[in-house]
Amino acid sequence: MKREIKFRAWDKGYECYLYDVQGAYDTLSGCVKYENGENAVYDEECFAGFLDNDQYVVEQYTGLHDKNGREIYENDVLQCTSYTYGNGETGKTSLLVKYHEMSAGFIAGPYMLGKLMDIRKCEVIGNIFENPEMLEADENDD
Repeated sequence: MKREIKFRAWDKGYECYLYDVQGAYDTLSGCVKYENGENAVYDEECFAGFLDNDQYVVEQYTGLHDKNGREIYENDVLQCTSYTYGNGETGKTSLLVKYHEMSAGFIAGPYMLGKLMDIRKCEVIGNIFENPEMLEADENDD
């Protein structure tokens, strides 16, 4: 099974995402895109330029899609449906996707992404840079 390895980068200066930064090999390559698919403008000559520059936060694709088919990356916020056993009520919770070194895998909140949680009941509703209030609101509910 082939696993797709790709990255996006949050540009702190322009406050936008650049996608497929792993494909950057010169500033004119056309590999790096904005979310809308247009060619991105950047000064880095290769992927290492994104990794070594404090202007960017580089995030890895998890290899998974949410219930709508959207790709899930590190620092995305997932809204997941949870079921209360017994009375059949459902609830929703917002979880942050992170890489967990001890597990050598991605987690969402306390759950292993794609293994201990049913990703088919989750959807990407934002990320920590464009929508920080999503996590703050969920934390205030506790």
